[in-house]
Amino acid sequence: MTAETVATTAPTAWDRARTLMYEAGRAALLPPVDVLVDHADGLTLAHDLVTLTALPAFPTSSVDGYAVRGPAPWTLVGKVLAGNSPEPLREDGTAVEIATGGMLPTGADAVLRVEESTRTADGRVTGQLRETVEWRRTGEEAEVGELLVPAGTPVDPGVLGLAASCGYDKLAVHPRPRAALRIFGDELLTQGPPGDGRVRDALGPNVPALLRRYGCAVAPGAVVGPVEDTLEAHVAAIRSALAESDLVCTTGGTMHGPVDHLHPALAALGASYLVNTVAVRPGFPMLVARITGDDGRARFIAGLPGNPQSALVALASLVEPLLAGLRGRPMPTLGTVVLAEPVPGRGDYTHLALVHVDATTGSARPVRHVGSAMLRGLARAHGFAAIAPGTSGEVGARVPFVPLPLLPGERP
Repeated sequence: MTAETVATTAPTAWDRARTLMYEAGRAALLPPVDVLVDHADGLTLAHDLVTLTALPAFPTSSVDGYAVRGPAPWTLVGKVLAGNSPEPLREDGTAVEIATGGMLPTGADAVLRVEESTRTADGRVTGQLRETVEWRRTGEEAEVGELLVPAGTPVDPGVLGLAASCGYDKLAVHPRPRAALRIFGDELLTQGPPGDGRVRDALGPNVPALLRRYGCAVAPGAVVGPVEDTLEAHVAAIRSALAESDLVCTTGGTMHGPVDHLHPALAALGASYLVNTVAVRPGFPMLVARITGDDGRARFIAGLPGNPQSALVALASLVEPLLAGLRGRPMPTLGTVVLAEPVPGRGDYTHLALVHVDATTGSARPVRHVGSAMLRGLARAHGFAAIAPGTSGEVGARVPFVPLPLLPGERP
């Protein structure tokens, strides 16, 4: 569906729109890049992580003590520290002092814990060996070439440590999508309090912060606005953003008022709609369009409604699954919450209701001050309870939950 004319089809069902966005993102999956292991945190594995050597690569002591050969008592013939390659134990009745992580000498058949050892009068070591093995065998954790973590896995500290232990210096990952924001609306202020018919722009600070938490890279100069309310200015603003971004978000202008130039701008740029309006409240006039760059790669334009809460619904509904696809991650799954208070339905539309979730009980209560233009309720919410079309949320009902991308410790 091109943007040459305004679409007159019915709004896309909310769950269908999310699927379409994810599929579009996967089709435009960002190509892998190699980055240093230290720089891969938060990215997505592009290739399977397999072992380069056996883990461990050689037998290592799991305790401080003595590597021994044959029966007690044992004559000490050396010392093994971690990082050294020891000489073999060639005779029964010999031992070497060994530290945790030290390489087990060839010929050793047991390790005696230091706290369970004693010395004989002539200086030899003796003690009762445990039945359990006190060293890690070669390949005990993984054999050479064994799959450790599949492609598509988010890179976290655990993955980083595992990769380093295998000997990786670099990892092939899908990079963060580059995002830009263009703010539309001559009525917006970027400094000072609102007044005299002008309102303070809230989405300029809000949207980039959420995009970063969804895994985007948002450069300091990637946020521009307010853009002049003319078609020429809108086209120029979007075109400049597309030159440096994989995703361009715009705020406002998604309807068809006298100064709503987004749809004509998309037509002028040759974009095609993936979704144009969604059967959800709030946020109905959201859209996502696609345009192919000179390099043959797809770029995306997400039209967010100008009302702040509606814009956030659009981000959670369309942009999050789109970005998951671009990053090579699985489709975001929805959790569930139990409603502690009733939530009304919205007829044939999905109702995304801002809720605060009790960390102890897991129950959700709708927050107050949730008009489309309000942000007060959002500042207390953990996410949206999704009330399906044709239903209402009754007390005790378990319903889908769309979480906001909050950092640990946020929203008590």
